[in-house]
Amino acid sequence: MPSPSRTLHGMTVALMGGGGFLGSHIAQDLLARGARLRIVERRPDKAFRLRPLGNVGRMQFQRCDVSNRASVERALESVDAVVNCVGSFEGNLRRVMGEAPGWMAEAAQAGGARAFVHISAIVPESHEGNGYATAKRLGEERVRAAFPEATILRPSLLFGQGGGVIELFAPLIARLPVLPVFGAEAKVQPAYAGDIGEAAALALEDPARFGGKIFELAGPEVLTMLDLQQRIAAGQRRKTHFLPVPDGLSALFASLPGTPMNADQWRLLKAGNVASGSAEGFKAFGIEPKPLGLFLDDWMVPYRKHGRFSERLSY
Repeated sequence: MPSPSRTLHGMTVALMGGGGFLGSHIAQDLLARGARLRIVERRPDKAFRLRPLGNVGRMQFQRCDVSNRASVERALESVDAVVNCVGSFEGNLRRVMGEAPGWMAEAAQAGGARAFVHISAIVPESHEGNGYATAKRLGEERVRAAFPEATILRPSLLFGQGGGVIELFAPLIARLPVLPVFGAEAKVQPAYAGDIGEAAALALEDPARFGGKIFELAGPEVLTMLDLQQRIAAGQRRKTHFLPVPDGLSALFASLPGTPMNADQWRLLKAGNVASGSAEGFKAFGIEPKPLGLFLDDWMVPYRKHGRFSERLSY
């Protein structure tokens, strides 16, 4: 729980993409600090599950198509601050993650917003041909040009209950005794979504301290993709057999239509997802990033063969 002396009480904060996995974590931190939230979504009904988090009058929902500039500008009328966590691997990435954040920043600046937090991502510095990475970097550039005091947060691969990398692999490991592993040796540094939410809230609380800066927010452990999936299997008490897939075959798979991984995702995975060390991290916010092991055993209980009855009792 945040300190009463550090509060967003009375501020109206627009949370762009607030109905998603990361958005729900950010929403909890902002509400805990007294903010009034405007959850901005293409389909606001998908975010209605957040209603129990706030008291009456503390949360509103607004429909917005972020690929439409006029829609973005309407969504950001009369707000005190903005947090943008819109992201996608599909559709017009340049427009949604490159141009739209710039529109948001321009609207926030014109409307007199006191703070802007833009959630970007850790991506390779050399990203020619990667539409996702190129769009993310363009978004940062557009935001900083329009709102120089904005805070840019670059999270690594995220984990959390109900979403992120754990929920991507956990159902597959629970179903399949043999599982292929793409980019088995690729290094990742998973960050807890709740820690990202706290950092975003702190950035809004103190824009004089955090504004105009870029932060790389990565977890405390560096794992390979194989290590990560083996730990998920161990949490489920399963003896899954993992088959590392050669890079050439992985690239071919990602290039095929209808597969769960596209070419951009494969290139990002192959490059790894760890902090570069070129920017400050969680330490600047006074946050001790939480390791995966703190949660994994409890989260994997529903995926075990007999759920919570899988443990043997000793008397």
